[in-house]
Amino acid sequence: MASHRLVAHCRQDLLQRLPVEVAEEVADGLDDSYEEYLSRGLTPDQAATAALAEFGDPGQIVDAFRRASPVRRLARMLVLTGPLVGGWWAAALISSRAWDWSIPLSARLVAGPLVAASVALLMTALLSRRYQALQRAGIAGCLGVAALDAAVITTVMVLAPDGRWLFIVAACLSAVRLTFVARSLRRILVQAGM
Repeated sequence: MASHRLVAHCRQDLLQRLPVEVAEEVADGLDDSYEEYLSRGLTPDQAATAALAEFGDPGQIVDAFRRASPVRRLARMLVLTGPLVGGWWAAALISSRAWDWSIPLSARLVAGPLVAASVALLMTALLSRRYQALQRAGIAGCLGVAALDAAVITTVMVLAPDGRWLFIVAACLSAVRLTFVARSLRRILVQAGM
């Protein structure tokens, strides 16, 4: 049966604001609800209005998906743990006079902007009102943080293998965070079909 124009408009709005698979699934539920109300004897306009009232407007639906996004939760966790992990690394690097280490200038120049870009992307994911922008920024920010954690652990293992306790704590914190990000992103990307 053909869908009502209000239901079709909601479907189109969802398709523009959510991933296709998610939008189609929600819209299918909306169509089923519309059909159910029609089968109860409501007019097409009444059935469409009732179905839309049951589901909420597209903005409410998208906002619910945005708030429940696993990427958003992961970004929040990284933003909240960032100062703790960064503080341990700062203490470890300062106490060992890491500025004297033989790190190539190019690596030193990339680290700062990568930290800034990763934090900016994570904050974009947390603050974005658009679901797809949240997803893209969050995934990119998580990958940036993972790359930073892996790079700093590797650098310290190569240049300061003496295992000072501050490095051990910082590396463990980064390793736990890196493992959590890898597992979470793997699950997120599999669910997204990537």
